[in-house]
Amino acid sequence: MLIASGGLMLGVAGAVGCANQKLAAATMDQTPAPGGRTSPHRSPKPGQAGQAGKADPDPHPATHPRSHPTPTATDGPAPARPVYYVADGPMTIALTIDDGPSPIYTPQILQILEKYHITASFSMVGENVTYYPGVARDVADAGHVIVNHTWDHADLATLSQSRMRAEIANASDAIHTAIGRAPTIFRAPYGAWSPATLEYCASEKLMPLDWSVDPRDWARPGVSKIVSNIIKNTRTGSIILEHDGGGDRSETVAALKIAIPRLLDQGYHFKAV
Repeated sequence: MLIASGGLMLGVAGAVGCANQKLAAATMDQTPAPGGRTSPHRSPKPGQAGQAGKADPDPHPATHPRSHPTPTATDGPAPARPVYYVADGPMTIALTIDDGPSPIYTPQILQILEKYHITASFSMVGENVTYYPGVARDVADAGHVIVNHTWDHADLATLSQSRMRAEIANASDAIHTAIGRAPTIFRAPYGAWSPATLEYCASEKLMPLDWSVDPRDWARPGVSKIVSNIIKNTRTGSIILEHDGGGDRSETVAALKIAIPRLLDQGYHFKAV
């Protein structure tokens, strides 16, 4: 058992030796029955950040079917398996915000996090970082963690190895240019991991980050449903997935205003991954 700096430990999925079976399970909701894959969840171009688009198919189960995390570390070699949980003592959870930065929704979420003194992790799309570098800097300056989320939210499982590497490398370069340092964590869009992607992450010392609670805010199901999903499924070690990019995220903002204080009232405390 390895312990990361600050005592943070991270849970992992099943063994890579069973990669084909595990990866199929991890991406089962994004790969339909014979006939093809779901279309990518694209991030907005400038001027589209506040537009509501068509809801995408469910890219991930609401929770991963694992009862307890197996710990690994963040300050040693990058783990060879996706991380689904944090383990830093009872009632510790993590909040992750994906697909930004957005000039509309990211600042609103930053205000909520500041109000409750919470540090989160923002999985940023490189293309959006180049559009809104100032917003990315605001996130970093507020003390939040910035995670590589590919260049344009590509489904890496559909790409060649060279294109997969370029998606990750180009996003790292964009983030480094915007905030002055390269990310050390990577999150695959749709949770679509492959052995090649995990091997590349290990070679680049990028921790592969997944999630364990998906309240489906990206589908805009309504504020009350987002909140109830979070409250129902969150438990010690949960990594919660939310979004500040990819479309209209006003429901996400409203839901966080309700869910965060409720979780704090229940005794949870947030730890950035």
